[in-house]
Amino acid sequence: MGCVALGDLKPGQRASLCGHLELELISDRLRDLGFVPHTSITVVRNAPLGDPIEVELRGYRVCLRREQLGGLCVTLDRKDA
Repeated sequence: MGCVALGDLKPGQRASLCGHLELELISDRLRDLGFVPHTSITVVRNAPLGDPIEVELRGYRVCLRREQLGGLCVTLDRKDA
């Protein structure tokens, strides 16, 4: 299965970050938070109106707006595909 947008995942789905559509646009802050290729990410939950999204990676959780996650691509784990 190919890459899908991180913001399109549903709560409970696990995936691995495969890249960024436009690498020069990913913020240094996201890189510092661990949003780098091959990182395992789980969507924990979405806010009631769908924004922000809470994700878990590298043993911690972070809430980010969809626009901050824009362009981040992931590959779904086989059991979630």
